[in-house]
Amino acid sequence: MNTHLHRKPLLGALLVAAALTLAACSSPSHPAAASGSATALSPGGGQTALAGQPGSTSTGAVPAPTDSAMAGMPGMTMSAGAGQAPAAGGAPVAANTVTIKNFAFAPAAITVKAGTKVTWTNQDSDAHTVTSQHNSGPLNSTALSTGQSYSYTFTKPGTYSYLCTIHPFMTATVTVTP
Repeated sequence: MNTHLHRKPLLGALLVAAALTLAACSSPSHPAAASGSATALSPGGGQTALAGQPGSTSTGAVPAPTDSAMAGMPGMTMSAGAGQAPAAGGAPVAANTVTIKNFAFAPAAITVKAGTKVTWTNQDSDAHTVTSQHNSGPLNSTALSTGQSYSYTFTKPGTYSYLCTIHPFMTATVTVTP
C-alpha cells in the first residue's frame, strides 16, 4: 500500500487551512493589519515568558501558579470558597470564624444566631477586605494584612452577602437566625 497517496488529502487540507488563516490575519479588519504593524504576544505585567512560549529562552518545567499570580488575571472568575471543600449538601456551616486563604472566604456560607460575633482572619499573603455587597450592609473592614482580623456582631436576622473589594470575585454570605 502506498502511504504517499493517503497523505495528499491531509496535506491539501492543511495548506487550505493555512491559506485561510493567513488571509484572515492580513485582512483590513484584523487589528494588526489595520495598524500596518505586526504585533507580537508578550507576557503581561509581573509575568515571565514560560519555557516553550514563542520568543522564550527559558527551559525546564513550567512553574505552578502562585496566589499572587492568580490575583491579577483579568476576566477570570472564581466561585466563593474556591479550593475549599463544601459543607455537606452545600448548606451553610454553623460557625463564627471565617478564614481568608487562597483568595477565598472559608467557609463561604455560615449560619449564626442573632447576637453572635463573627471574626474573619486573613491568612493570605495579599491584603483583603470584608465588605457588604453593594454597600448595603454593616460589614466594612479596612484592608486586612496577613494575620490581621476583623470582627462584627450580627444583631438582626437576615442574609448578609459580602465580598473583598480588592478581589471582587471573593464572595460569601452570613445567614443570621433569630
